[in-house]
Amino acid sequence: MTSANTKFTGTGVAIVTPFRNDDSVDFKTLTKLVNFQIENNVNYIVVLGTTGESVTLSSDEKRAIIDTVIVAVEKRVPLVVGIGGNNTQDVINKIKSCNFKGIDAILSVSPYYNRPSQSGIYEHFKAIASSSPVPVIIYNVPGRTGSNLTSDTTLKLAVDFKNIVAIKEASGNLLQVMDIIKNKPKDFMVISGDDALAFPIVCLGGNGVISVIANAFPKEFSEMISLALDKKIQQARNIHYQLIDIINSLFVDGSPSGVKAALAIKKLANNHLRLPLVPVSQKTYDKLVDQIKILEGN
Repeated sequence: MTSANTKFTGTGVAIVTPFRNDDSVDFKTLTKLVNFQIENNVNYIVVLGTTGESVTLSSDEKRAIIDTVIVAVEKRVPLVVGIGGNNTQDVINKIKSCNFKGIDAILSVSPYYNRPSQSGIYEHFKAIASSSPVPVIIYNVPGRTGSNLTSDTTLKLAVDFKNIVAIKEASGNLLQVMDIIKNKPKDFMVISGDDALAFPIVCLGGNGVISVIANAFPKEFSEMISLALDKKIQQARNIHYQLIDIINSLFVDGSPSGVKAALAIKKLANNHLRLPLVPVSQKTYDKLVDQIKILEGN
């Protein structure tokens, strides 16, 4: 039996949702992107996350995307689906109505906008853990939610609920990340939610990353994480610094605008987003063109 640690160690890719120019979901390109990820050594796929522009998708579109990815994955790698929100009962209803065949875990973001107390965040994830038939990866991203999931709350959730198996940590606070790694239960995983900090977090004892840049550079980013997990620090560091300028450029005009530009430059997907997101500026696009040429030796 594959443990959760094995399933979600390494590089997960928070896959984009490709759109045609008329705003419709491009399912053919989505299938191609899934295959591109798996063929280039990504360890698992995450759909309907922030990078997938999930907040702009209808319920029917979300289910069609999940079904498309399940077929494309063909059980070659684990699949994680984003199911979260700031209305706890609504999240529970979505979990209860979901067909989990082909889904290995859910990724659930800490409640946004409401700015609940730590007790409220704990109770929110308690309710989700109690409702989910699959493992839960909790997601802390204060820059988007407006509140931080503290290390104390994370550790309490990790101890109290065996099906809360990991945290995707995107607080940017390495002291907080280290506190979780130092004091967590043995089987609980700490996954970087920040591409720029993925290398140091793995070196500190983290289990890997759920990545944005891996959409466009799955082979390179997966190799870096794999080397870091194998304690081949110098080789991993070299790749980290080869990629760091591109990583920074991907977020200048917001995400996933940056990575969709990179995918377009590499002729892998259309550079189209749903409002309120828009493509990156011409300045950022041109900079990415130059950086990608240098990385790929063109």
